[in-house]
Amino acid sequence: MKPFMDGNFLLETETAQKLYHEAAKDEPIFDYHCHLIPAQIAENKCFKTITEVWLGGDHYKWRMMRAMGFDEYYITGGASDYDKFLAWAKTVQELIGNPLYHWTHLELQRYFGITEPLSEKSAPSIWEKTNAALSQMTVKDIFERFKVYAVGTTDDPVDSLEYHKAIGDGSAPIGKITTKVLPSFRPDKALNIDKAGFADYIKQLSAASGIKIDSVDALIAALEKRIEFFAAHGCRASDHALEEPPFVLASSAEIETAFKSALAGNMISPTAALAFKTKVLTALAGCYANHGMAMQLHFAAIRNINSRMAKKLGPDTGYDAVHDNQLCAALAGFLDLCEQKNALPKTILYSLNPADYYPLATIMGGFQHNYGGKDKPGIKGKIQLGSGWWFCDHKDGMEEQMKTLANVGMLSAFVGMLTDSRSFLSYPRHEYFRRILCNVLGGWVETGAYPADFEILSRITKDICFGNIKRYLE
Repeated sequence: MKPFMDGNFLLETETAQKLYHEAAKDEPIFDYHCHLIPAQIAENKCFKTITEVWLGGDHYKWRMMRAMGFDEYYITGGASDYDKFLAWAKTVQELIGNPLYHWTHLELQRYFGITEPLSEKSAPSIWEKTNAALSQMTVKDIFERFKVYAVGTTDDPVDSLEYHKAIGDGSAPIGKITTKVLPSFRPDKALNIDKAGFADYIKQLSAASGIKIDSVDALIAALEKRIEFFAAHGCRASDHALEEPPFVLASSAEIETAFKSALAGNMISPTAALAFKTKVLTALAGCYANHGMAMQLHFAAIRNINSRMAKKLGPDTGYDAVHDNQLCAALAGFLDLCEQKNALPKTILYSLNPADYYPLATIMGGFQHNYGGKDKPGIKGKIQLGSGWWFCDHKDGMEEQMKTLANVGMLSAFVGMLTDSRSFLSYPRHEYFRRILCNVLGGWVETGAYPADFEILSRITKDICFGNIKRYLE
């Protein structure tokens, strides 16, 4: 019997252990896609309780607490911080096989030095120990402890980026930090012509850009102006949440008619919405390419499936699921449309449905070449199969994503892990990923499928952990 989550946790072979401890463990972290709040970084926030930092906004945990049978009062309701923490402790002791069990205990070990498993019995003492440590722990402390090289926040085009600016020039309360806090361009509201609030959002975008948005071309011009603003503040990537890739071709007149109708508050057809999104996203892709930015496309989430609870609590509260839309033909068409214009940027493809991994990995192989001729440096892994995301960022999901990429692509070019998290305590997820990566690579070596050349293996490991994403976005 192996010890509980010891130094060789998840590392099943000697090669895996050597790779992790000598190559992966101490690499910096580039958390290129997360949902941290820039204002909390700028103010160098110090959290009052473990509940605030652990359970505030974490719908992964909320879903499990609901499955445990807890009333919403103990999850998002008015219960005290201690009662919410106790409810989570009672839940986590039941989560055998769930990645939340591992993440919880990695965080207890790495942030607080607590190796005792969290349970209803241990909850009172762990509550006291974690809160005492948190009273002396700030965001800056966390960044430094985990060697966080950079984080990519998720920001709307109308955002002033005032906190990013203050962090960058050292005028924020956090002061000078070595961690780069980079905005990411998330224009979903400008593309969601078929969603409520679209017309009101266009007014906000018009005010932020200084451009009167009375046509689709004016909308594109406004978004391009905001991309330039974001790029000037360090933005290196965009992000798009899409149920399916947009690929419906229509005339400019048809798209313009749909746009004007949406501005008037009318509902438009799904086909008209996809035609609008196709035109706008293709234009944005070209703008990203011009600025050297990466485009992240997230597919296959069906959101707010429990309409009663979504209405009560709002979005991102644990009522989303995996979608099974067919996306391959439309994605190939969209990427080809960008390619025809010589305007396909670096692109990272994610799907919440693991059934999409093989199709995505084969489609991206058709668009890997670079523009500019033989004398221009190319981009290794220009089109990426993104890391196991959301419901897939567990051991099985990560292994499946990496093995799929290795089978039909180039795993050594992979840009690696991201937290996609709202919590400053999530950085051990990178450790979790690195252990799984090293175990996969080590397993291939131990079975004779790859030579035991530690120099090459170490370089590949370090690149996937940090080097590839640093080069990709810088």
